[in-house]
Amino acid sequence: MGCVKLVLFLMLYTFLCQLAFSSSLPHLCPKHQALALLQFEHMFTINPNASSGSCYEDTTLSWNKSTDCCSWNGVHCDEMTGQVIELDLRCSGLQGKFHTNSSLFQLSGLKRLDLSYNDFSGSLISAKFGELSSLTHLNVLYSSFTGVIPAEISHLSKLQVLSISTDKSYRLRLEPYNFELLLKNLTQLRVLQLGSVNISSTIPLNFSSYLTSLWLPRTELRGVLPESVFHLSNLEYLSLSDNPQLTVRFPMSIWNSSASLVKLYLSGVNFTGRIPESFSHLTSLTYLDLSSANLSGPIPKPLWNLTNIELLYLDNNNFDGQLEGLSFNRSWTQLESLDISFNSLTGPIPSNVSGLQDLQLLILSSNYLNGTIPSWIFSLPSLMHLDLSNNSFSGKIHEFKSNNKVYFVSVKHNQLQGPIPKSLLDLQYLQFLILSQNNFSGQIPSTVCNLKTLGLLNLGSNNLEGTIPQCLGQMSRVSRLDLSNNCLSGTINTTFSIGNQLKIIKLHGNKLQGKVPPSLINCRNLEFLDLGNNELNDTFPIWLGGLPDLKILSLRSNKLHGPISDSRTDLFAQIRVIDLSFNEFSGDLPVSLFENFQAMKIIGENNGTREYVAHTNTAVDPFSLIVTTKGLDLELPRVLSTYIIINLSWNRFEGHIPSVIGDLVGLRALNLSHNVLEGVIPASLQHLSVLESLDLSSNKIGGEILQQLASLTFLAVLNLSHNHLVGCIPKGKQFDTFENSSYRGNDGLRGLPLSKDCGGDDGVPLDDEEEEEEEGDLISWQAVLMGFGCGLVIGLSIIYIMLSTHYPKWFSRMVVKFERRIATRMKRY
Repeated sequence: MGCVKLVLFLMLYTFLCQLAFSSSLPHLCPKHQALALLQFEHMFTINPNASSGSCYEDTTLSWNKSTDCCSWNGVHCDEMTGQVIELDLRCSGLQGKFHTNSSLFQLSGLKRLDLSYNDFSGSLISAKFGELSSLTHLNVLYSSFTGVIPAEISHLSKLQVLSISTDKSYRLRLEPYNFELLLKNLTQLRVLQLGSVNISSTIPLNFSSYLTSLWLPRTELRGVLPESVFHLSNLEYLSLSDNPQLTVRFPMSIWNSSASLVKLYLSGVNFTGRIPESFSHLTSLTYLDLSSANLSGPIPKPLWNLTNIELLYLDNNNFDGQLEGLSFNRSWTQLESLDISFNSLTGPIPSNVSGLQDLQLLILSSNYLNGTIPSWIFSLPSLMHLDLSNNSFSGKIHEFKSNNKVYFVSVKHNQLQGPIPKSLLDLQYLQFLILSQNNFSGQIPSTVCNLKTLGLLNLGSNNLEGTIPQCLGQMSRVSRLDLSNNCLSGTINTTFSIGNQLKIIKLHGNKLQGKVPPSLINCRNLEFLDLGNNELNDTFPIWLGGLPDLKILSLRSNKLHGPISDSRTDLFAQIRVIDLSFNEFSGDLPVSLFENFQAMKIIGENNGTREYVAHTNTAVDPFSLIVTTKGLDLELPRVLSTYIIINLSWNRFEGHIPSVIGDLVGLRALNLSHNVLEGVIPASLQHLSVLESLDLSSNKIGGEILQQLASLTFLAVLNLSHNHLVGCIPKGKQFDTFENSSYRGNDGLRGLPLSKDCGGDDGVPLDDEEEEEEEGDLISWQAVLMGFGCGLVIGLSIIYIMLSTHYPKWFSRMVVKFERRIATRMKRY
């Protein structure tokens, strides 16, 4: 008996050892699955730039048929069976078409699949994804899929995470019925992300009670948001932003998600009602975005009581009232970002505020706030970004003690006065300083040059005086310098250093004298140069054409003089706007200069997107350009790259208008008025097919107005007044819309809208001899017709008598034939 027990024990021990040993051996990946993975990978090229967000990882480089696929990067296998159950290819740089019958679908045991941040080049999402029945996680965010999301996705009943989003280049759509089916069938769903997918549906009432994250921004949702969404007890993240047809009303009672909700993004929806007291119970809320939501009234008290809030965006609403809540608020101790811009807030900023120790971003721009700016704002220990622009703040900015973390300050468009505070120029990490459109006075301190990280300096439209600090040209990181519309005087003695980053220089509207500084040639990145409305006394700086990227040049309203000499063939190749008006230039128009304007020889295509010249930092501080076009001085807040202008008016140019201007087919406005030009209007101007404004007034131009100019269908403004033009004004199209003022002062012109008639139905004038001959012929034929008339009456009487007395029929037929001949002759005349 004891021997039997011993044998049984040894057999059991051996079996357990074998079992333990076998379980410790790694199970190799099945060959057909390894082959399927390699086939899938070979369908794509690897392009690091294909992964949006710069998140490239060389995942598939380790894939090799000589090694076990379970050891490959991104591949995870079941420990018991060796089956591939997880595939993580996010940010792998895959680029190419994702075929609907891809070998990937042979991995039937997949539980997690992540294909996000690749470039599948507008491929359709295959219905075969619905056959991967074991999937619990499916992520294809930003992978350039397009088309309709297949209904088969709703067959994946085990799904816990579904993430499908697209970018602007591709469009995804989910049929409304499939959206409802998806929410109904996926009862285990915890995370649903369908950002920028066109759903065009209401939100169904039935969906997974396990949801922790619901992201549906920019999905064309409509109707009323079910209140039950706010009562999902596990909900942590909710984003329904940018769905303007979606109506949202907050529950008045305490939400079931009050304790769990962490992030709430509801910008750009249609709110009704008010923010209820129940908001005060969102104790876990850290991010709240209610911008552009049509909210009005004072800022609700429940928002002041959010104890864990870190980011609060209330911009672009209709909030009014004052900010007195800041003075007694003790809840926002963790607040990092506060944006209440573009509202209707009034009154001053409270002078005593505490509890904002973590505040990094404060944006109160575009309201009606007034009073002085309290010093505590600049002294916030964590402050980095401050925007108080477009308000009614007044008085001085007092000196303050800074934390030296501030990189952005904008107080433009207020009523601030006094000198530029020294404390502002002590901010060592300042990158943007925008003080424009105020009443700051005094000189520009040279200490501004100590701001080594400064990239944008805008002091325009103030009352600053004195000279421009010479050191400004030595600031290596400044890309935009705006000192326009001040009272600065003296010469521009700034020496611009080699290697500077300047793209925009605006010095117009001052009292600057002397010459255009030659060191500007060192600004190799310069795109925009405006020195207009000063007292510069120089010849034309032809050497500026050597700046390879110069697109806008304004030297208007100075004392520049002399002829514009011939230039090299490579100068001003990129110029789009050149304004030399109101100077004293003389000589012939510069033919060689026009020939160099290569960018003007292209008609800008309208591809649906607006591209602007020198767009650097225009989002934080748009810049303007004054141009004379369509008969008016216009201030363009930004200059489109397709807006091409030549203005050489109010000078002393003479000679003929060169025909080479007709090659500049991209021109939108041409102004050569108030010069001493002669000759005729060149026929080549008919090629300026997108020309909107043409002003040749107050010259000595003769000849006729070419009929071909009527083909310029975009021409909205025409001024040819006060010249020596003759002949008939062309008819048709745009020329039928111009008034007398376009032609006055040309005594030889005739035709509409002038009172002098051209005399012909087709607008072609008649010569004097032809008119006299025509008049004589008319009188002669009037006499003939009178004779015919009298003869006809007499003849008819004779015929009647003859017929009544039975005269021969041959005579009667002859009379009738003669009568018809007379009638025919009368019809001709």
